Amino acid sequence: MGVEAVAATGGGGGGVEAQKKNRIQVSNTKKPLFFYVNLAKRYIQQHNEVELSALGMAITTVVTIAEILKNNGLAIEKKVLTSTVGMKDENKGRVVLKAKIEIVLGKSEKFDLLMNASNVATETDPKDKE
Repeated sequence: MGVEAVAATGGGGGGVEAQKKNRIQVSNTKKPLFFYVNLAKRYIQQHNEVELSALGMAITTVVTIAEILKNNGLAIEKKVLTSTVGMKDENKGRVVLKAKIEIVLGKSEKFDLLMNASNVATETDPKDKE
């Protein structure tokens, strides 16, 4: 039984992009950083790659998530795309341009070994035994 996070698309985006099962749309206001790091690990385990995307101020969060996964040897960078998207501002009633980033990370060769080692470490944690 796997937990599936369905990312809501902001604006009029639909079509093929909304159908991707390995896409995480990051917000820097909704969830803590390590929620996304752990979710990305699970997606890499299930799909062998994960696509992280963000708009505006959340771009730094996506870059941080990608760097954590890469520096821990869990992921390799496959693709980085940047673009600008027009979004309708509810308050001003006009279209505002926002920066967008998409980072595709693939499973590293050491991923399974590192994940198994981390699982064994948590199972044999001495503070759990009393």
